[in-house]
Amino acid sequence: MNDRRTKLVVIALGGNAIISSGQRGTIAEQFANSRKSLKGVVKCIKNGYDVVITHGNGPQVGDALIRAEMASNVVPINPLGICVAETEGSMGYMLQQTLMNALKVAKQDNPVIALVTQVLVDPSDDAFDNPTKPIGPSYEEWEAIKFTNERDWKLTENSHGKYRRVVASPIPLEIIDADVIKHLVDIGMVVIAAGGGGIPVRRDKDGNLEGVDAVIDKDFASAILAKEIGASTLLMATAVDGVYLNYNTPGQELLSELKTEDARRYLEVGHFPPGSMGPKIEAALNFLDEGGTNAIICSVNDIANALEGKSGTSITL
Repeated sequence: MNDRRTKLVVIALGGNAIISSGQRGTIAEQFANSRKSLKGVVKCIKNGYDVVITHGNGPQVGDALIRAEMASNVVPINPLGICVAETEGSMGYMLQQTLMNALKVAKQDNPVIALVTQVLVDPSDDAFDNPTKPIGPSYEEWEAIKFTNERDWKLTENSHGKYRRVVASPIPLEIIDADVIKHLVDIGMVVIAAGGGGIPVRRDKDGNLEGVDAVIDKDFASAILAKEIGASTLLMATAVDGVYLNYNTPGQELLSELKTEDARRYLEVGHFPPGSMGPKIEAALNFLDEGGTNAIICSVNDIANALEGKSGTSITL
C-alpha cells in the first residue's frame, strides 16, 4: 500500500453525467450537463485531491455510427475504434473546457488536459467468440443479412423485430498511456482519460499496437487505470445515490458501507444485475483486490460529499 497516493482519486462519470434521461443529446445539452456534473469535481480539487476523470460515451458512439451509416454513400465508414477515438477526443474537449472554466471561477489554477487513451485487450478473450454489446442503429432483416455477408458483422434481433450489430466487450488488461497520465498528475494537472473505456488495442506478433473493433466497460477500465497510477480511491458516479439491496422494490435498502466479502456474496445471489450495478461492483472488487483502499459508488450530483464519506456507498476490504 505504500505506493498509493492517499489523495489521488479516479472519478468515473456515468453516461447520465453528460446526457440525462429523456434528452436528445444535443451539444448544448451535453455542455450544460457537464457544467452541472463537474461541480463536485471542482470541490474535490479545492479540497486538495488530485483527480483523474474518466467518462462513458455510449450514446455519443452510437450517434457517430448512425452518422457514418447515413453518409456511407458519400464517404467511407470509419471502424468502431476510430469512432471511439473521435468521441473520446470530442468529449474530452468538452469536459476539459468546462472544467477549466469552472476552476477559473473557483480561483483554482490547476491545468486540465484531455488525453486520447489506448487500452490493451487480449484478442483471445472469450468475449470475441460471443459478442453481446449492441451498438449503432437498428436495421431491417435484409440489411442485417447484407451486413453479415459484406462486413462480417454479427447482428441480433431485438424485441421490435429490428436488428442491431453486437460487438465484443473484452476485459481491459493495461492502460497503454498510464505512465504519461501518472506523470501529468505528478506535475499538478487534472487529467481526463480513458473516455468510454478507452480505445481497444492489441499487440501483433512484433509487439506493435493495432486497433480492435470492440468496446471496453468504462468502470473496468477506470479500475485498471486507478491501479496503474497508484490512486487510493476509485469513485464511480452514476444515476443513483449508492448501492441498494432489493433495488426498485418496496424493500430496497441503501448501503452506506459494504465489505468486499459481502459485495461478492450479494453479487452471486443476484442483487447487482449485469446490466446495471453489477459491472460497478465487479470493478470495485477488482480495484480493491489489486491494492486499492476505497471504492465509492454515488450520485453524480454528490461526488464531493461521497469522497468525504458523507453519502454514497463506500466499499472496502
